[in-house]
Amino acid sequence: MEATNKRSRSPSVSEVREGDGGERPDQSAGPSEQSHDEEPAERSVDDFEEVVDRRAKRRRAVQGAAAAAAVQADQSLIDVIKHNGKVIPHVVKRWAEKYEKDPRSAMVELLMMLFEACGAKYHLDQDSLEDTDVDDVVVALVERARKGEVEDYHGSKKKDLKNFKENLVSFWDNLVIECQNGPLFDNVLFDKCMDYVIALSCSPPRVYRQVATLVGLQLVTSFITVAKTLGSQRETTQRQLNAEKKKKNDGARMELLNKRLSTTHEKITVMEDMMRKLFTGLFVHRYRDIDPNIRMSSIQSLGVWILLYPSLFLQDLYLKYLGWTLNDKNAGVRKSSIIALQNLYEVDDNVPSLSLFTERFSSRMIELADDIDVSVAVCAIGLLKQLLRHQLLSDDALGPLYDLLIDEPPEIRHAIGELVYDHLIAQKFGGSRAGLQGDEDGSSEVHFGRMLQILREFSTDPILCDYVIDDVWDYMKAMKDWKCVISMLLDDHPLIELTDVDATNLIRMLNASVKKAVGERIVPATDNRKVYYNKAQKEALENNRRDLTVAMLKNYPKLLRKFISDKEKVSFLVEIIMHLKLELYSLKRQEQNFKDVLQLIKDAFFKHGEKDPLRSCVKAIIFCSNESQGELQDVSKNKLKELEDELIVKLKSAMKEVVGGDDDYSLLVNLKRLYELQLNKYVPLDNLFDDFVTILTSYRNMDDEVISFLLHNIYLHVAWCLQVIVNEESVSEASLSSLLSKRNTLVEQLQYYIDALSGVQENGSYGNLLGFRVSTILVETCCIFKRRNFSSTTLEKLGFCPETSVLQKFWKLCEKLLNISDETEDEDANREYIEETNRDAVMIAAAKLVASHTVPKDFLGPEIISHMVMHGTSVAEIVKHLISVLKKTSNDEVPGIFLEGMKRAYERHVVGLSKSHDDTTTSKSFLDFKELAARLSGTFVGAARNKHRLDILKIVKDGISFAFLDAPKQLPFLEGVLQFASKLPTADVLDILKEVQKRTENVNTDEDPSGWRPYYTFLDHLREKYAKNEALQADKEKPLRRRGRPRKQQNIQGKKLFEEHVSSEEESISGSEHDAEDQEEEEEEEEAPLIHSIRSSSKLRSLRVQRQESKDQGGAGDTGRPTHGEGAFSRASDCPLPLNSHWRADLLVIVFLKKRRPICPSKYCSWTETSVLMVS
Repeated sequence: MEATNKRSRSPSVSEVREGDGGERPDQSAGPSEQSHDEEPAERSVDDFEEVVDRRAKRRRAVQGAAAAAAVQADQSLIDVIKHNGKVIPHVVKRWAEKYEKDPRSAMVELLMMLFEACGAKYHLDQDSLEDTDVDDVVVALVERARKGEVEDYHGSKKKDLKNFKENLVSFWDNLVIECQNGPLFDNVLFDKCMDYVIALSCSPPRVYRQVATLVGLQLVTSFITVAKTLGSQRETTQRQLNAEKKKKNDGARMELLNKRLSTTHEKITVMEDMMRKLFTGLFVHRYRDIDPNIRMSSIQSLGVWILLYPSLFLQDLYLKYLGWTLNDKNAGVRKSSIIALQNLYEVDDNVPSLSLFTERFSSRMIELADDIDVSVAVCAIGLLKQLLRHQLLSDDALGPLYDLLIDEPPEIRHAIGELVYDHLIAQKFGGSRAGLQGDEDGSSEVHFGRMLQILREFSTDPILCDYVIDDVWDYMKAMKDWKCVISMLLDDHPLIELTDVDATNLIRMLNASVKKAVGERIVPATDNRKVYYNKAQKEALENNRRDLTVAMLKNYPKLLRKFISDKEKVSFLVEIIMHLKLELYSLKRQEQNFKDVLQLIKDAFFKHGEKDPLRSCVKAIIFCSNESQGELQDVSKNKLKELEDELIVKLKSAMKEVVGGDDDYSLLVNLKRLYELQLNKYVPLDNLFDDFVTILTSYRNMDDEVISFLLHNIYLHVAWCLQVIVNEESVSEASLSSLLSKRNTLVEQLQYYIDALSGVQENGSYGNLLGFRVSTILVETCCIFKRRNFSSTTLEKLGFCPETSVLQKFWKLCEKLLNISDETEDEDANREYIEETNRDAVMIAAAKLVASHTVPKDFLGPEIISHMVMHGTSVAEIVKHLISVLKKTSNDEVPGIFLEGMKRAYERHVVGLSKSHDDTTTSKSFLDFKELAARLSGTFVGAARNKHRLDILKIVKDGISFAFLDAPKQLPFLEGVLQFASKLPTADVLDILKEVQKRTENVNTDEDPSGWRPYYTFLDHLREKYAKNEALQADKEKPLRRRGRPRKQQNIQGKKLFEEHVSSEEESISGSEHDAEDQEEEEEEEEAPLIHSIRSSSKLRSLRVQRQESKDQGGAGDTGRPTHGEGAFSRASDCPLPLNSHWRADLLVIVFLKKRRPICPSKYCSWTETSVLMVS
């Protein structure tokens, strides 16, 4: 009971009521007695004055409160609750005194206040109060709500009502406490109040349910307060009785104590009966109310009740409701249930009583860790930590949780990271057996060992390892124990034996921890916002950098020497130097160690030929040459120059070996090294450029990868030369001519390989890898030399645009690469440069030419658009991005590009149809064409329809003209045009109808019924759209008149009160009225004037007559066209996904995240919703 007493309500109410007179059971051991006991027998003068001042303040406070109560004597109870919550204790006391004198009048006043709190005014007759049926009163109140005669104080946003709910709760709480020595147990007052509260809580108007639920839940909480006080009294009386029994006294005191004990027990029983009555009458129905706020408050209250009064509520009969609401469709309700359970599991004494509940609902608690709502998932993970602390979950049950370490929301990842650290690494929970055991269980080395066991599960994917490290880093302090991790890597006989995989993961962990310690991200942020640090945070990061550097000064060369031969480990180690405080090498007189590090990085550069170690080494040396100072900078620049010179020597030697007929592996490796170096800095290659071109021209049968890197290095050299010229103030004619010559040479080589690649078959001499490289290099070359950049300048002759024939061959190569299968792409892809050699890269390159205005849009733009739906979601996203760019930069050309793209797609369908015997309208190519038209038309949505009306109209008219160029062969093209026609206003639709009908005035369409079917389908759709729009317009212009009794105007404020709810009581109350309302709706529909009800059908019929007349002019006879039901051709156009706001020139990385689905229990539906659906 001590734990629960700490959570009992604050004594502020009882303190306000001090001086009332009368004995209060909850004041038997108050703070005032304790203070008197602690006062010394002899006080000083200062102490005496302090006591006098305190008593004077108390007297003034009591007098002020009494005065306030006197001023408010004529205020009604509802006015006090609405506007003057401070005087509630005094008003309650005054009402209690009134109840003792005149119970009927006081009870009527209290009940009418309850009705007014619900927003309705209803008069009760005090003389017939006992005979008044509760159901009759509630039905009358419901009828007032139907008429809109209710004001919603509960949900009001008015400033003077902002404390309404708090004051209402406070009033009923004070009322229970005030009546605990009298009216609370008279079996009249609160029985009557509870009857009305329960009945109102089950009524249809939402505001009634909200207010009644609020009052009912608070009554139970207040009853618990009284019951706990009585329980304390019962325990005290029992102790006194036991003491008297030991004295063997059978006198009057024993009798008095027995009587007091019996009375107290009876009162507790009455309190518990009242709690059960409200629970079964109110909570059991409201915890599943349609209003999520009512459900949420019900579950929150239940959690408080169980925590405060476990002797009654801590049993499965009540706990099951917390378990059931874990499946609620509202995230707030699920979260409330989880928080309530967290508070219960936090008390150790509650755990034995929760064992069956845990067994039943633990699986659902684990599922909630992956809830669609992030806040719910985080709370659920905290609940699971409580279960683990009490050893209520097995390690096997936690398996699905560890997958969340690599989930997308960082809040969930970090919550799981904390759980993993506590359970598996620090092993704070007694039942955790994972990891290592030993005497130094809390040491950094032991924690590292356990972390490495976790990383073994993700060792095949470095990105996933980074996610796991990021999740745990904030909680695992050992991550910044640099000396420990370095000693583990260097020690030949460590406490924990490291396998090769463990050593790799430990170095990866060191690299990631270094980045985190200096404020860098190791996992991409979801918002991409820059992180800003305050002064204290910056100082902490700087201290981390200093500590790291001090730990690495002497040990860094040792680590590099030990792992220099391992390409994966050395990459992570080399990157660390970019996060050190380099000036400390000078301050600590460790220049020689710095030189050793640079030499080792250079050695690693020439020891490996893979992308990761090469890129890390280049970045590290360039960083040192730029960021170091003084002598350290000179050393760094000299080392970089040595690296360049040695690389050029190796390249020349490798080319001689190729000329001499040796293997080209050495050339490939050194070309990769040069490529990585040129990505970061300018390298003078004038002596090597001609050699590269000679090798390309003379040895066409080299490996595709060697050719790719030769072309890449030539392009990078040309790009650096262009950068040098652009940055110079005066450009010599010789340098300009040299650059032009190099550029033309590069373009010639690219054109040669494009010709070869676009003309070869799948078994040709060149593979897809070279195709990816050549296409992207050509695009980059065209972009950096595009004419717009150099027009009207002294460098105008540098402007370049490929000829149309080159673009056609380029696109033919792109189509070939786009059409390769996924399996072929995976087989051919170079894993080192996978982001540069895939279908997305090809489509991005082609789209970049159009988006950057490098080439004319008339050929390449429509071709790209026509492939929008053919190659998967990622390619479609790239094309959508291109469309958004074109609408911003070349909006006038968009209609023509759209139409031409549709034509290309349709022509592709026709060509494919000639090679197969598929049905015209069901072949994949035709379905792709229709899908393309739907996607393109979907870009004109909302206000864009009116803004781009002329563009849509142009597409429709030009599309119709194209369809009739070779009718009826090209008429299926109308199905694509129809997607755009449906976006036009009614007037334009009518014009199009007339124009299309004129095209067949002198044509006998019955000669080829199947060929002309798309034409009639097109007309039917347009007529249907026109008729619907006309009917809707007529309804807007002239309201529908009805005979008989006019429809009742719904009061908006009252209507809000009748939103959804669900319960068996509500259905019984509202069922008959619901049926009556349905019948009334049907009668009004039947009484509607006939002319209004047939308006739409007459419009449609008149249009069909016009079509029949035009048909008769063209020829007679049955067309043979099948008839279609109404709306048979209606189709919703696909709305495209939002487009990015900026065009990215680099490769677009499209990440597909795992989709979650919320837990959906049975649907809640209200009688009002049902009636609306039936009427509509």
